[in-house]
Amino acid sequence: MSMPPAPPLFAAEHLCKRFGDFTAVDDVSFRIAPGECLGVIGPNGAGKTTTLRMCLGLTVPDDGVIRAFDGLTMPRDALAIKQHLGVVSQFDSLDPDFTCAENLLVFGRYFGLPDEQIRERIPQLLEFAALTHKADAKPGELSGGMKRRLSLARALINAPRLLLLDEPTTGLDPQARHLMWERLQWLLQQGTAILLTTHFMDEAERLCHRLVVLDHGRIMAEGAPRALIEAHLEPDVVEVYGPNARALAASDLARLAERTEVSGETVFFYTRQAGPLLAALQREAHVRTLHRPANLEDLFLKLTGRQIREGA
Repeated sequence: MSMPPAPPLFAAEHLCKRFGDFTAVDDVSFRIAPGECLGVIGPNGAGKTTTLRMCLGLTVPDDGVIRAFDGLTMPRDALAIKQHLGVVSQFDSLDPDFTCAENLLVFGRYFGLPDEQIRERIPQLLEFAALTHKADAKPGELSGGMKRRLSLARALINAPRLLLLDEPTTGLDPQARHLMWERLQWLLQQGTAILLTTHFMDEAERLCHRLVVLDHGRIMAEGAPRALIEAHLEPDVVEVYGPNARALAASDLARLAERTEVSGETVFFYTRQAGPLLAALQREAHVRTLHRPANLEDLFLKLTGRQIREGA
């Protein structure tokens, strides 16, 4: 006899949130299992921040419910749920007057942890964040990458079962991003669940087991990154750019691709067989080409459009 599936660690069910006549989140549901990273991606104004705030108990949904951690529900059990959450916000909220070690100590007290237990965890967390040598330094003495790692270490002080990360690597250089990714991968391997919002598609593909694509408050697609790419896109992309490249979108070359898009001065040819198109483009000496496999950025742009949007 097969065993019934284990209940999710955290589940949002049919969340809706309205602000006057504007619907910010419209029937959003998702589940997260232990050791799983769920990514939420979408353009500005898609509803990501409002969804995250409902998961944190900071915003009360108009409809729907959040179930978590063996029978708790939000907002009824908000305090109990928060005991199991760790949060890394988009902007650092470290106390500038405290050292790295003191930031961890004070934050642990917010969870009611005894000082003895917190002090035992501090060296482990500083080592995890590669900040042992900065234990007595204040945040103002740290680089951007160090601050983000300290924020992550602080979010782990209560040994959370679920981490909520809001664009955790924004503003970091490549080396700092890779170190942050390494730490997050380790947490996943230990069974910590992660809910991640990001604008970096390479980050989403690297970290996330599943993705939710949000736009206008609704889920446009959900699934594993590679499965979503295969389901929604042609496998090959040929980018063409240079003088008069845009004119090629309306030329006979477009017949050699299943789909053509123009963004700025670049033409994107989406095709299942790139050979004939590449051969034809060799006769166009005034343009340059890039042949590559379809990726998450292509998926994002197909589902949400290429129009730049303002707002949060």
